[in-house]
Amino acid sequence: MNALEQVDAVLVSRWRLSRKTGGLSGRITWRMSFPLFLLSCALVLGFPGTLRAQGGPPYYTNDPQTPGDMSWEINLGYMPFLYSGQSTIHTPDLDVNFGLGKSIQLTFENAWLRVKAHQGPVEYGLGQDVLGVKWHFYQGETSGLGISVFPQLAINNPDDSVRRGITPPGASLTVPVEFSKRLGPIHVNWELGYDFVHVGPDGWLLGLVVGHEMTNRLELDVELYGIGTFRPLTSQDTVGAGARYKLHPLLILLLMAGRSLVSASNSQPYFVGYFGLQVLLPPKPFDE
Repeated sequence: MNALEQVDAVLVSRWRLSRKTGGLSGRITWRMSFPLFLLSCALVLGFPGTLRAQGGPPYYTNDPQTPGDMSWEINLGYMPFLYSGQSTIHTPDLDVNFGLGKSIQLTFENAWLRVKAHQGPVEYGLGQDVLGVKWHFYQGETSGLGISVFPQLAINNPDDSVRRGITPPGASLTVPVEFSKRLGPIHVNWELGYDFVHVGPDGWLLGLVVGHEMTNRLELDVELYGIGTFRPLTSQDTVGAGARYKLHPLLILLLMAGRSLVSASNSQPYFVGYFGLQVLLPPKPFDE
């Protein structure tokens, strides 16, 4: 990931570690993030319903659900993060998840990165390894509220990606909490997390996904996602829309496109996206 400056590298690792990133730090837009936080709390805690997972790829916001005992969920995607004069692209991003029992998920993620910084040459290299364990520790039988915690450690590989400005200079640990509920025909996922960064300022992440199953194969969603640091206080908030389409019990098509909530700049993206496939092993049949 791009690491033009130390704070930028930290924010890049933060977005990546939250499961999907490539961004650079921006000016504070906390007045947009705080209403998102309040709306998320109201949606997640204020309504009855039954659980339906909605987060995860192609979205940055995670959900409490796990693949299931001895089951695999493998996501392979092309992820562009485009700014004025610079870009970071995952070509591709590999996200591998394995279920242990009904409530535990083991995760490994990495990407082959294409980084273009201002007038500099295009650089290619391996991203940080992300190792995570999700614990879906609560599922309300009556309320339908699901809650999980998903600590993830990002570490550099023994290569020259740091020296060439592709990855952040140090490790980081993100500890997010995920919530999921269903409000009638609408599915809601919400995530809030704190980042402990070895080199650079600590930070936060906040995500909200709202969606609806149009058919038994097609799901449409909207996402608001924010990341930032505390010292200095920065924020980057994006809005996106996406879809999941079940091609086969083994394969799901994943699509998402979005942009920054503020004007595009060197630190605010004019385009972010995810275009890929999800592989389910064993296959999960669906009704025709």
